[in-house]
Amino acid sequence: MDAIEALKTRCSIRRFTDLELTDEQIQELLKVMVAAPSAGNKQPWRIYVVRDEKIKRKLTIGAGDQEFIDKAPVVFVICRVPEESAARYRQRGRDFYSIQDTAAMTQNLLIAAHAMGLGACWVGAFNDSAIVAAIDCPQGVLPVAIVPVGYPAVAGKNRGRRPLDTVVTYLPEG
Repeated sequence: MDAIEALKTRCSIRRFTDLELTDEQIQELLKVMVAAPSAGNKQPWRIYVVRDEKIKRKLTIGAGDQEFIDKAPVVFVICRVPEESAARYRQRGRDFYSIQDTAAMTQNLLIAAHAMGLGACWVGAFNDSAIVAAIDCPQGVLPVAIVPVGYPAVAGKNRGRRPLDTVVTYLPEG
C-alpha cells in the first residue's frame, strides 16, 4: 500500500485477533516512528513497548477501562521529554514542540501499522500519573499517547470527513 492510500484509508481499530506481532514487525514500526520530524531534530521522545499482560492491564485501568488496550498483542506508549525541546526552544519547545513532535511520531505509527496490515488506535484519554506509574518512566518523561497495535479482528470503518470547503480557506480571498 502506498503512503497516500494508507493516509486516506486508515481508521481506528479497537478489536484485535490473538495473533502476535513478530519482533521484526515491532522493529519496523519503531524505525518508522523515530523517522518522524522534530523541531530542531531534538527528538524529545521515549517509546515504551508493552507486551506484558499485567502492565497492559494497568494501562487499561489508567485509560478509564478502555478494554481494547489490554486485548492488543502490543501497546506502544509514546512519551515526550519537554526539557529536551526546551534546551533549544525554551518555553515554546517545552509546551508546544515536544507535543507536536510526539504527535507526528504517533501518526507515523498509525500509518505504518495500517500499511503493514495491522490495526491501531490513538488513545489520548488517560490519567497521566497512572500511566507514568504503569510504565515506571522517570521524572520529566510525560505520556502523550497510548497506541494498541495488532491484527484487526474486524474490518475498519471509515467514518468520513468534513467537506473541504468547511475547513479550508484559500488566501488571499477574492
